[in-house]
This record gives sequence, structure tokens and C-alpha cells, in this order.
Amino acid sequence: MSLFFETIKVQNEVIYNIDFHQQRLNYTIEQNFLQKSTISLKEYITPPTDNKLYRCKVIYGKDIKSVDFYPYTPKTIKSFKIIHSNVKYPFKSTDRSSIDEIFSKRDDLDEILIVDIDGFIKDTSIANIAIKKDGLWFTPKNPLLKGTMREKFLEDNILIPKDIKLKDIENIDNFAIMNAMIGFVEIKKAIFR
Repeated sequence: MSLFFETIKVQNEVIYNIDFHQQRLNYTIEQNFLQKSTISLKEYITPPTDNKLYRCKVIYGKDIKSVDFYPYTPKTIKSFKIIHSNVKYPFKSTDRSSIDEIFSKRDDLDEILIVDIDGFIKDTSIANIAIKKDGLWFTPKNPLLKGTMREKFLEDNILIPKDIKLKDIENIDNFAIMNAMIGFVEIKKAIFR
């Protein structure tokens, strides 16, 4: 069995969205090891004391294996290669080989948009997605991975879960991606090919 990880935003000694990361870690351990988690992420993360933006990567199995901090600069993402795949990634596993394989097919575009064989949009390789239609934001009801920011925005009633077909992105008001590091980023005039 592979290990799992959390990617956590850390800046100015603040650990962002820690409760949602803790919930996902607990769920992952319960589902994969059939035991309750005794890990408290807060006890393992000591943020750097400068004001830089860091990606804190916590690798774990039944217990914490490593905690590392990497300076982070967000990538600009504007274009998406539509990839039809039934790839599964229900837990944030260190084995991302199936996602890396389909990501390599993006040609000269920035990112991929994963669509299952039934035509439902899932996610990108690194982020959940949302579409804005008639003033409301929708996110796939069954994403590739239940991201922590997606869970937060669902809890805050900012997002509405819905089955989203590929044809649904043709006449949208806006498109967005979200993950723990970038938050919620609207992409004006996103390109889909």
C-alpha cells in the first residue's frame, strides 16, 4: 500500500485550513487502515518564521513519515486539454502515476481537465473545478478527489455540488480552479481543447 500526503498552505506562521486537512487525514486512515487516527497535524507542523509562502507536505501512513516545507510560487493556468479517463484517485496518495500519465498528454496546454467515460467532468490534475452559471458556482458532485478547499466552500455554501457534463462548460459565465495552495482562482476566458 502506498503512503498518503497532505499539501498545506503555510505563510506568516499561519497554517491554513488545518481542520479540513485533519478531517481528510482522519478519513484516509480510517478507510485504508481500518483504525481511528491518533495523529494531530498541528503537533507536527512548525511553520517557518519568515513571511514567505510555503507548501507544507506531510507524508503519512498509520503515522507521520515526514513534514517538509517548500517555497511556493503559483503557476499561471489558462488552458486545459480535455482528457477522457476513468482514472480513480479517491485518496491523496503519493502514487500519482495514473494522473501523471494522463497529464503527460496535455500537449502544449497548461493543465488537463479530466472527463470520465460518461461525460462527467471530474477535476484537473492538481485542483478541483467550479463553473459559474446564472450567478451560482457549481462543482462536480463526484470529483476525482475531495479537496480541502472544495470541502470548505461547500460547507460555506459558496459551491453547489452538481453533475457537470462536458457540454455544460460551453455557455458558462466563468470557470475556476481551487486547491489548498491557490484557494479559489477564477480563470477568465479559459481555453479548453
